[in-house]
Amino acid sequence: MRLHHIALQVQDCERSRAFYAGLLGLAETRRQHHEDGTLKSIWLAAGEVVLMVERALRGRSGASGSGHVLVLAVDDLGPWEDRLRAAGVEVEDRTASTLYFADPDGHRVGLSVYRF
Repeated sequence: MRLHHIALQVQDCERSRAFYAGLLGLAETRRQHHEDGTLKSIWLAAGEVVLMVERALRGRSGASGSGHVLVLAVDDLGPWEDRLRAAGVEVEDRTASTLYFADPDGHRVGLSVYRF
């Protein structure tokens, strides 16, 4: 078994795409639209895992982010910390291996060099 995808409920798919694709460098792979043509979700590649940023999720969800954390593997924290700072994204917490910050909807995101 392996991780297939992660879906996050967001207020604005384009704003989240700008954050995850523009700032963090994930490649957009697909867009889904509702029958009326409005944007439903944007899918982004995170290695072998797909990150789906969606306006609404089925089932229970909070109105503004979650208590979950999405952590992406990187090779070096230094350049990423500089990039986050330049974009005005505050590093809210850190360990020796991981930087933690919030996406535009308040989801906790991490970048980690830790190898399992």
